[in-house]
Amino acid sequence: MSQDQFEPEPPAEVDFETQLSVAREIALRQLTTRARSREELRKALAKRNVPEAVALAVLERFSEVGLLDDKSFAQSVATSGRNRLRSRRVIVQDLRGKGVAEDEIETALEQFPAEADYDSALALATKKARTMTGLDRQTAYRRLGGMLARRGFSGEVVARVLREVLDELA
Repeated sequence: MSQDQFEPEPPAEVDFETQLSVAREIALRQLTTRARSREELRKALAKRNVPEAVALAVLERFSEVGLLDDKSFAQSVATSGRNRLRSRRVIVQDLRGKGVAEDEIETALEQFPAEADYDSALALATKKARTMTGLDRQTAYRRLGGMLARRGFSGEVVARVLREVLDELA
């Protein structure tokens, strides 16, 4: 027997409808776990080697039927971030990382008042300060300040909140 008899046959071309069906399943599985931005879904499909034309068709169809909406996704992420007492800066970074357009990010954050960062930082620091009653002021200041900075609050907000919370704690 010659060696070419054992070579595998090249795979048959998969038709567009089959690719579309597979891409739909991948996208639906992604959306089952949590809402996703259009860009996140596009990347997930690309990672699974879905051809760009097929991915585009699935993304367009999902947008048409309302399964994929970056505007409501941005609203949801912004609200969730606020509920978890995160700063505006961290929420913006999160949305940018998920591929949401700048105008949709701004629209999503319009619902929060200018003092929202201060209010979130104050609530977070007040809650955490309750566990620091036995610490000296300097140690509490460092720990609270570090925690607020890691949550993305500006230095101005952190300083203002720390003065209030530590004065109350004393």
